[in-house]
Amino acid sequence: MTTLDPRAPEHLSPAGTTAAPPPTIPGDPTSAARRRDANAAAQSPSLMLIMLLATLGAVAYAVFLLNPDNRGDLLPYGLVLVAECVLLALALLAMWTVLSSGHDPRDFAYHQARERLFDTPEILRDRATDDPTRWRLYLDDRPVTVDIFITTCGEDLDTIARTVRAAVAVHGEHRTWVLDDGRDDEVRDLAATLGARYIRRMSSGGQKAGNINHALSIVKGDYFVILDADFVPRPELLTETVPFFVRDEVAFVQSPQTYGNMNSLISRGAGYMQAVFYRFVQPGRNRFNAAFCVGTNVVFRRGAIDDIGGMYTDSKSEDVWTSIHLHERGWRSVYIPQTLAVGDTPETIVAYAKQQLRWATGGFEILLQHNPLSPRRKLTVDQRLQYFVTSTHYLSGIAPLLLLLVPPLTIYLDLTPMQLDVSVGTWALYYLGFYGLQIALAFFTLGSFRWEVLLLAAVSWPIYVKAFWNALTGKQQAWSVTGSSGGSASPFDVIVPQTLCFVFLAVTSAVGFWKHWGDPVPNLSLAWNLTNTLILGGFLVTAVKEHRQAVRSQRAARRVRKRADRRARLDRSSSPTVTAGGAA
Repeated sequence: MTTLDPRAPEHLSPAGTTAAPPPTIPGDPTSAARRRDANAAAQSPSLMLIMLLATLGAVAYAVFLLNPDNRGDLLPYGLVLVAECVLLALALLAMWTVLSSGHDPRDFAYHQARERLFDTPEILRDRATDDPTRWRLYLDDRPVTVDIFITTCGEDLDTIARTVRAAVAVHGEHRTWVLDDGRDDEVRDLAATLGARYIRRMSSGGQKAGNINHALSIVKGDYFVILDADFVPRPELLTETVPFFVRDEVAFVQSPQTYGNMNSLISRGAGYMQAVFYRFVQPGRNRFNAAFCVGTNVVFRRGAIDDIGGMYTDSKSEDVWTSIHLHERGWRSVYIPQTLAVGDTPETIVAYAKQQLRWATGGFEILLQHNPLSPRRKLTVDQRLQYFVTSTHYLSGIAPLLLLLVPPLTIYLDLTPMQLDVSVGTWALYYLGFYGLQIALAFFTLGSFRWEVLLLAAVSWPIYVKAFWNALTGKQQAWSVTGSSGGSASPFDVIVPQTLCFVFLAVTSAVGFWKHWGDPVPNLSLAWNLTNTLILGGFLVTAVKEHRQAVRSQRAARRVRKRADRRARLDRSSSPTVTAGGAA
């Protein structure tokens, strides 16, 4: 294959005359700027300094908690110790990963492959300069085929259409496939209208992973992209990822989940909760070859998936399970902190609860069924630690439940977690040394303090308790689409534990006020309990608003059905009646 630099000033046409400048890879200068910006955040010296200070603060707080001279009554002290040790351990491991995030996976081989990704004379010969979707992709001077899979299962047509339209327009020659697990004829017709191909399977085994494996039994491309139905790809999706596969050991290239619907308390909280992970933690995993697939916005090498027998189908978190099996087989993964597709995060409490339940159950399943620390796992020490963090991450969501119980123990039973001779100032110094620096870190990484994250982190413990129980007992829950809004279901169908907890804490606060009325010094346990009550109260206010919206939606749906039924009755009554003899 003859290749020319697509950024050279001019070339000769086949007839020997001076031709127009060859095609520039569309979006290339801005893509380069985005690549620089995406990696700059993880390499910031200010971030490293705050991270080191936060690490020192966490260690100091741990020493304070573990000092036997500071120990109070056994029950509340045990609750605090277990909860805080879980949070401290996971925070320290996360900060260690972030401190390793300066590694840029784009090496010389990547840049060379990207320079030679398109054959400029071929583009000119085919007169395809104005249609980048026809530009054949090359690696090591050999043409490669790429398929884009859009997985659907009951999403609305407008959402699917937006993604399909963008996927068909991605730069680089490829085929776009709609994998429809909803078996919807309208989706089939939509795919045909927009220039995509369509695959429907008649069974539902394995959920999303089974859907993809079924497509792989039909489609035989060298590489395939997975996109959820609500993630709209950018044109440079392939040009930024395919060059990594010039290295034969690379199994998949993952880009972040970026959200475009941060317009409600729940969507903002859910989105911001993921932002630090995608901007700082996943890049750090590159250094340990432990970056894992997150289910969408990912490009796979077909040969790697064939090597492990297909996408993993025995878990709702097929993405992490597939990743760990690939790493155990010696394959490499690459993560790039660059937005290549924009999707939707849950907008309602119901949708958020379903998403977190599915994710957390998958993580706990790894911990209980495929413990990364087991000597049977063929992983490096670094990979073991990284996957152990992944599988235990949602324990940090259960920790707030233990901490919620401490103030009531003090108010009702006068049981204190720390010695009474430990002053409030000393406690606050160590406490703020950990949590205060964590907040400072959040300010730096997210641009400001995102109170929505604090609210969701404090009230999501029933979801994670249920997820742990599901993983422990093997109980299965129904599959749910990540970006769905939750329809018109009432949030109070899924937040009964939070509602009961709010009532209990409100009564406890009233008891605390009565018990400590007139004390010259503010009571720490009462202030702690009031804070928890206000956080849960704010969450319930959001639930009330969503409930009212759900009721309005249900009423509107009933009115639509009644009008449709009325029209149907009128049509039947006005239609001509045919007699036995055939006369109207």
